[in-house]
Amino acid sequence: MLDRFLIDKHVKSALEEDIGFGDITTDCIAKTDDVIRAELNTRTSGVICGLDVFERVFRILSDDIEIVFYFKDGDLINKGDKIADIKGSASAILKGERTALNYIQRMSGIATETKKYADAIGTEYKAKISDTRKTTPNFRLFEKYAVFTGGACVHRFNLSDCVMIKDNHIKLAGSLTNAVNMVKKYLSHTHKIEVECDTLNQVKEAIEVGVDIILLDNMTLEEMKTAVDIINGKAIIEASGNVNLSTVKDIASTGVDIISSSAIVAKAPTLDLALDM
Repeated sequence: MLDRFLIDKHVKSALEEDIGFGDITTDCIAKTDDVIRAELNTRTSGVICGLDVFERVFRILSDDIEIVFYFKDGDLINKGDKIADIKGSASAILKGERTALNYIQRMSGIATETKKYADAIGTEYKAKISDTRKTTPNFRLFEKYAVFTGGACVHRFNLSDCVMIKDNHIKLAGSLTNAVNMVKKYLSHTHKIEVECDTLNQVKEAIEVGVDIILLDNMTLEEMKTAVDIINGKAIIEASGNVNLSTVKDIASTGVDIISSSAIVAKAPTLDLALDM
């Protein structure tokens, strides 16, 4: 998911934003041959994510950076753990410190929050937690990688990835059936069709018109159970709305396949990591 050229393109843009025309503080203090050592440490427990991105920040700034990691993406880390040792150009490490931490703290925070939801569902039910498109502009690739690292399914990456017919599309088309038929007329055979359903009547209509995925939007638990019976394996069932750590297992118990939530990204706090010189 995180190809090197995509990482480097994004990191270079982030460094350009942060460094601008130069780090006037570091450039005045650090000599060309100054070398420092640093440790990447964690002050809280969680799931580490974004180590490759963290590393690329420094390697783009200097060819002489040495980094030794003691964990890999997806590993559980505990308060006080040393994640990595870093040695190299003082100028490069000081200039890249904040950008590197911004990436890894955000990504680790999302992976940690995602794992909480995956653990809350447990293994008793087949449902898997998934993300949404409520992501940070131009940071979606990293956030979705973090979701995957935390143990969730990844929803569509963008609007061209999958058809999702929502209530506003249905209003515009005149009916759910019209909307689906209009899409089918032009759709590639490689794409799936998902329809958002607010009522059980819409669920029945979606089955009749032959969609691939049915999203049960803000339904009660009883409505979801009824919808699962109606669908009876004829489509993938996704549930969304009112999803939090206290409700996610009850939603899973209805028999749905996927539970999507924006909270695992939009409400995830950053993980408290530090680069100690």
